[in-house]
Amino acid sequence: MRLTVIGCSGSLPGPHGPASCYLLEADGFRAVVDLGSGALGPLQRHCATGDLDAVLLSHLHPDHCMDVLPLYVARTYHPDRRPGRLPVHGPAGVGAHLARAYGRCEEPGLGGAFDFVEWVPGRQQVGPLAVTVARMAHPVETWAMRIEHGGRSLVYSADTGPTDGLVALAEGADLLLCEASFQEGEDNPVDLHLTGRQAGEHATRARVARLVVTHIPPWYDSAQTRVEARSSYDGPVELARSGATYEI
Repeated sequence: MRLTVIGCSGSLPGPHGPASCYLLEADGFRAVVDLGSGALGPLQRHCATGDLDAVLLSHLHPDHCMDVLPLYVARTYHPDRRPGRLPVHGPAGVGAHLARAYGRCEEPGLGGAFDFVEWVPGRQQVGPLAVTVARMAHPVETWAMRIEHGGRSLVYSADTGPTDGLVALAEGADLLLCEASFQEGEDNPVDLHLTGRQAGEHATRARVARLVVTHIPPWYDSAQTRVEARSSYDGPVELARSGATYEI
């Protein structure tokens, strides 16, 4: 599998790139994991909108899903659009939520361009990818994903506070793409996000081979987040950045 970071800014687009979006390619199959605010533009440097095979949404906060709306425009009106509907996997009510955001509450909503599929706990097949999802500790329905192909595994935490569910899902993964939106020493709410130290602790407990820290808001110093992660995890720690690629 090949992972390309399209956007990794936490909570909103930042000065160095858009909100959460990750392009995953395997055997010619292309899926985006989340499609947050501002991501569709830079995504087109790596993949035409008509060449996507699936969209995998962790949850329905705007920084993780809002650019599905301009993707709908491209899939509906582009002169070279491909026939058929693009599968969009997401939490319960994903189709109705995005239709309301677009202003098309009436049937079929955005169903002319998308085939909405709601996540169910456990393992499911998305093209050549085996995707296992688990609920995370976040105020809205949020799913972390373990994506496996060819004996290799990527785990994406989505947004979450500390949870044993992420440790179980990430057990032995080749790469853990883990959020760290908070920093130590702040009055951080519970069941919302992780600090860098907590991301490292989850990686250590799950015995993952590699940790990539992501979803850092633009008001925090990402170098400090990396220091925190390295304090609790002895393996390789990197900061996600727009345009970076990883072979998994």
